[in-house]
Amino acid sequence: MVGRGIDDVAIVTLTLAPVDPAANVTAADLTRVARELRVDLATIADVGLTYLVGEADDAIRIAPDPERLALAGVTLQQLSAKVSGANRSFAAGVVREDGRQIRMLAGRTLATPEEIGNLLLTTRDDRPVYVRDVADVAYVPDMSDLYVAEVTRDAVGAPVRRPAVTLAIAKRAGANAVTVAGHILERVETLKGHLIPSSMAVTVTRNYGESANEKANELLFHLGLATLSIIALVFFAIGRREALVVAIVIPVTILLTLFASWLMGYTLNRVSLFALIFSIGILVDDAIVVIENIARHWGMAGGGDRRQSAIAAVAEVGNPTIVATLTVVAALLPMMFVSGMMGPYMSPIPANASAAMIFSFFVAVTVTPWLMLKLAGPAVATPAGGGHHADHDGGLLGRLYAEAARPVLASKTASWAFLAIVGVLTLGSLALFYTQHVTVKLLPFDNKAELSVTIDLPEGASVEATDAVAQDVARVALALPEVISAGTHAATAAPFNFNGLVRHAYLRAAPEMGEVQVNLSSKADRDRPSHAIALDLRQRLGALTLPAGTVLKVVEPPPGPPVMATLLAEIYGPDAATRRAVAARVEAAFRSVPFIVDVDNSFGAPAPRLRATISPDDLAFFGVQESDVFDTLAILGGETTVGYSHRGGGRPPIPITLALPRADKVAGERMLATPIAADVLPGATGVVELGDVVRLAREPASYPVFRHTASTRKW
Repeated sequence: MVGRGIDDVAIVTLTLAPVDPAANVTAADLTRVARELRVDLATIADVGLTYLVGEADDAIRIAPDPERLALAGVTLQQLSAKVSGANRSFAAGVVREDGRQIRMLAGRTLATPEEIGNLLLTTRDDRPVYVRDVADVAYVPDMSDLYVAEVTRDAVGAPVRRPAVTLAIAKRAGANAVTVAGHILERVETLKGHLIPSSMAVTVTRNYGESANEKANELLFHLGLATLSIIALVFFAIGRREALVVAIVIPVTILLTLFASWLMGYTLNRVSLFALIFSIGILVDDAIVVIENIARHWGMAGGGDRRQSAIAAVAEVGNPTIVATLTVVAALLPMMFVSGMMGPYMSPIPANASAAMIFSFFVAVTVTPWLMLKLAGPAVATPAGGGHHADHDGGLLGRLYAEAARPVLASKTASWAFLAIVGVLTLGSLALFYTQHVTVKLLPFDNKAELSVTIDLPEGASVEATDAVAQDVARVALALPEVISAGTHAATAAPFNFNGLVRHAYLRAAPEMGEVQVNLSSKADRDRPSHAIALDLRQRLGALTLPAGTVLKVVEPPPGPPVMATLLAEIYGPDAATRRAVAARVEAAFRSVPFIVDVDNSFGAPAPRLRATISPDDLAFFGVQESDVFDTLAILGGETTVGYSHRGGGRPPIPITLALPRADKVAGERMLATPIAADVLPGATGVVELGDVVRLAREPASYPVFRHTASTRKW
């Protein structure tokens, strides 16, 4: 198992599929092109991890027939040894000829199924027995035990399935996702019709460079909007000169913060921009306090030198400003110590916001007074009875406050009435949470261009059953007008995103596990946000007829830090049975709540399994070696590579595999008829059937075990 980090999340995914579903383009053809494309795109600067999803490995498969093997008296070990020995080519040394030294090669690798099928195994009743007599030898374009497809609409809107292979591309740490994604897509365009044949289509199913650019532009817009709002507020509340000072102070503080962020190793991303927007309202507090106090001193009665008045004004509010700045920094800094997956996500917020606060203080006590003096000129402070701040009235904002406060402070009755009204309004606003007229959320719903549906069938389900459910889910998703396409994955995971990174989605490779990646149209081309589409999709999926025990989860990329689940309960207890019993009760409690959906647990139901045991008495009676029995079972249940066929021409070799087809991997009488060498003595050639020495018994598999800080738990 390979761990993945935040820099391994693919920023671009390219899905290759045949243009014409009826064309003879196999998954092996798509895999070959995808691998060449992967090598080419890996040369682009700042491209990091690349991997393929749905790749199919072709092979020359030797499918033994147990009945024909028994008829010819040939064991799987003999078949494997014959093919392995014949498929050999090696340097046999150097010979001399006509005064020259010539390198000599011995043997030749097997190139075609016909060559393998014509290998002579033995003779039976004076008749030759060839490999083709006991096994079916053929070229198989896909030996993988998984299904990946792209489902789209045809001209009349009906769903069409095509085989697909997806190339996922991540960027290096610190690289600009927008730039890297742009270079990748530019290179892909130049490769169409050359490396990528016209019979294959390349679809960009993920482009985080584009989404990151949209988010960054949106955040920059809000950053500018927040700056203009503050400048406008200062302009109307204090004055135009003070507003001009704020208009200069804010960019200076932001630039100093970005410089400090660069020194600390942070990049300009959505989190750091959010930190700037979050802090822009408080980073001008120091400057506004200093500006207002300088303006107040200049407007006080008596007049005097502007420079000395400004110095006195800054000194008057210096200590309170320092304390206020350090208080905000102290409140933000604990977020720096968040560990785990959340650490890289959270750390830019306290780092950038704290730097902005510290720089805003120094700008407030140095740059702000200097700007005020430069803009005011060398004249003396306004004497009593004149100027904008004459009579120390506090400006427009002060006059508005005075007009509102005088009636309240005119009598005790008015004051108590005002407090009562404020109290009633406060309680009324809190009551809105109880009546659910105001929804409490940490972050607003995002509007992404992707959704996913994870599929979990009961343990022990076949990959074909998982793929059938995935196709049903894709058809339901394509009934939504906002859905462009759906990528179905059975026994393998789709390219994981940040949410899948936390949930370890890249480890979902069991036959009963699947995923449907739902691709939506751009948010500019649809009216409904992705959350509304997800709710509609969940409701439609509820009408599907699914195998018993199947769990579907509609997963939205969260707007903030991803988590294992929205609501997660960890059960600890003295033993596994107690933990499962308690977890079942907690699960029932979850299911009883109407607004809790997609409930699942981590232990499931144990899958049935077969255990093949060898009878020692039968082994001794028939003279069978245990190793032969185990090797035979391994070949029948799995696959064994006995060599490679070297095709030349720069093409990679393909394996020669000894394996049964999927449909023949049935633990029945036919499999148990497979012959095994018996009476292993010098010159002995006897065989017995596998069923003579092996007993099959069904038993439940064990439950999975999850551990957290050395404690066993259930989810």
